[in-house]
Formats: sequence, C-alpha cells, structure tokens
Amino acid sequence: MSVVHRLAVGWLVDHLSFINQCGYETCDSFAHPGGVTHNTSVTSTEDCHSISAFAATPLSSDGPSYGPGNAVETEGKRAKMRYVFREEFFDVSKPHIAIAPEEQLCQGCPEMSLTEIKVNSNREEYQEGAKSDTGDSLATARKKRKRKCVFNQGELDALEYHSKVRKLIWEGTLHLVQEGLKSGFLHRTTTKLSCRKNNVPQHIVCGLAELCEMAKQFPAVNESDHQAVCVLEEETSSAEQDLLSCVMENSSDCAKIIVLMGQKYLVPPRSSFLLSDISCLQPLLNYKKKYDVIVIDPPWENKSVKRSNRYSYLSSWQIKQIPVPALAAPNCLVVTWVTNRQKHLRFVKDELYPHWSVKTLAEWHWVKITTAGEFVLPLDSLHKKPYEVLILGRVQGDVKEALRKSEGALPIPEHQLIVSIPCSLHSHKPPLAGPI
Repeated sequence: MSVVHRLAVGWLVDHLSFINQCGYETCDSFAHPGGVTHNTSVTSTEDCHSISAFAATPLSSDGPSYGPGNAVETEGKRAKMRYVFREEFFDVSKPHIAIAPEEQLCQGCPEMSLTEIKVNSNREEYQEGAKSDTGDSLATARKKRKRKCVFNQGELDALEYHSKVRKLIWEGTLHLVQEGLKSGFLHRTTTKLSCRKNNVPQHIVCGLAELCEMAKQFPAVNESDHQAVCVLEEETSSAEQDLLSCVMENSSDCAKIIVLMGQKYLVPPRSSFLLSDISCLQPLLNYKKKYDVIVIDPPWENKSVKRSNRYSYLSSWQIKQIPVPALAAPNCLVVTWVTNRQKHLRFVKDELYPHWSVKTLAEWHWVKITTAGEFVLPLDSLHKKPYEVLILGRVQGDVKEALRKSEGALPIPEHQLIVSIPCSLHSHKPPLAGPI
C-alpha cells in the first residue's frame, strides 16, 4: 500500500512499497523441459557489501534471490524474476541537519511570528544552513549574514510564505507522524542492525539527463515518415536511436529490461514512455493520446544548480513551450512540482497555468521526514526547507465536455500534506497515484 495513513490533513505515504508493487517482474522465454533458463538479473546479491550501480535487486518469484549468471530450473514453463528497490535508499534515519530540541515534533508547535523568524535568522537558523553549504566556510557565511541585517525581497517573500504555511505543516505532520508511530511504520529508536545501514552507494545516479543529452545528437524527427510507437518485444535489440525517437510501449504483463548507454533499465508492465527533452516532443504528439493527469517536475533554475552544474535547468520561456494543451484531455488535472522560491510559485500561478488555460485549484506540500518521524531539515531553516510545493490545476477547455467529465471527478481539497521518507537518490518524488 502506498498510503499508510489517511487523515483530514493529508497522507502518510510509503514510497518504497509503492515502487515494489508496480509489478517489476520479468518473464524469460519458455524453457525446454528439463532445461535451465538463465535469468537476467541486474545486480549481485552474493553479500550486502557488493553493491552494483543499479537501484533494484532481484528476488526469485518463489524463492531466494539469484545473482547474474545463476540459473533457475524450469519445467516447460516461463521463468520469472521479481525485482525490488534497494531498501537502503529509503533508510533516512537521521536528519540531514541537526534539529534543535525545541523544533522536534514531539515537543509541540512553537509559535513564531514573521518578525521573530527574521531576528532568529541572524543566529541559529542561518548558521544551520551555512553548515550545509560547502561553497563557503562557516565563518564567512556567519560574517556575511551578520553584516546583512536587511533581507532582500526574495528572502522576505519566502519568510512571509513560510509564516503562512508553517503551522499547517507542523501540526498536520505531527498528527500523521503520531499515527505512523502507533502503527509501527515509524519508530523513535532504530534497533535493526544491517550491514547496509548508512551504506548508500553514492556512485548510483539517475542517467536520464545523460540519455536526453544523447537524444539531442540524433537527427530531427520527420513527422511524415516517423513511427509513432515501438512495442518492446521479449528481447530488446533496437538501436538506441530507435528507443529515443518514438514512444516505447510495454503492453505485456511483465516488466522489460532495456539497455541504454550500457545501463540497464526496468520498464514496468502496461506502460509507455518517451525518453527525450522538451525540444523533441513530436513523437509524443504523434502518439495521439490524451491524458487525464499530467505531472510536471521542471528543472528549476537556482543557485545550487548553477553552482553544482549537475543538470541543465529550464528558463520560464522554455517551460511554457511544453505542449500541455495538446496532450491534455478535457478537464485534465495538471500537477506541477515547484521549489520554495516564491518567484517560481508566482510564475506557475500567474503565468504558466494561464498560458496553458489551466485554472489553479489547490496548493499541496510534500513534507520529508526520517524513519523516526523527524523533519529531515529544521522547519525554520533559511537555507532549505523540509517541504516542497505542488500546484494543482484543471485544464479549462470545452465547457460542455468539461462539465460532463467533471460529474464523476472528486473535488480537489486545498492545503493537503503528503508526508513520506524521501529517497536518497536525487529528486525522486513520492507517488501521487497507484495502489492505495
């Protein structure tokens, strides 16, 4: 179950269980009677210290896990291998930055006005943020903040926004965490010992950005002679250019493994995808399907991205070019992940959604906690917050069709919380749909 607890304030979500219930089970070809079929496992599970560069680990459908090259005995039937996500990527047992005792959820919600936040920002909160910033030394950061007694407009806007949502986030998270502690999903003390503990492989990164960069090198798609969809067969031998120039479709009941740039990827059953960037979306438009829900997680511009050069970001003009109106079904729900920078929130509400003929309906928050139910970052930290924002909107199109489709649609409540233990892999978001 992806939803562990549901309260009026929102949901406590188990992201790991959601991934593992999506059906990542591969089916090999039929084996000859009395023969063996080699499985296509991606990682070695010989011991918990040998970690490969893949985020999933294979488990046999009916028994123990196998490593690459092992054989699964079959008697004239299809051999299956089920994959599960590595648990250590969700083993966030301690806050990323130490939280002061008075900020612990179990202590109750300390009242703090906007003025008090501004005053305290010259001391503890900003100093905590400075500790996590490896670009400047702690002493330099403190001196800068002490000299700068007046906040710039962006900082003032962020403080004002935080003062409005702070109590909602604190109290709502507290109630959901209490339910999680009662049920045992969360635990104050960690007694489980594992050789994987705090041993998350740092070299495992998502290679999608590199794949999209590779796609840019291929010739532009010619709409007249372009194949709109390619169905994944039992064994994918297509060239990388074919995989990146049309919508890939897995219509089977089993997951498929594809290889791109030397890396193996699992494609869930009954799913389709286009691996591209926004400059090469024509195959998706040629696919001629309309969607009832569109979730967007743009690479927003910020100082951290510029400094780390981890990935390319999109300008506001580029985000507007995403063809949401052409992909949206009548009454389509559009969900956009937004950073806590007020400039981005205003852009989505005041420019982006009106540009797409989308009406803003609600603003939700994803709150990140540890396995003990603590915020992963101090709630009042100026450096980075333990929550992110989702802006939900509805496409406004043909009135009659929208009214017809809205008859069975549930109303979208305002200010809901999605509370979960975050994945340690960069920018993984919690599930918004799926088995609940």
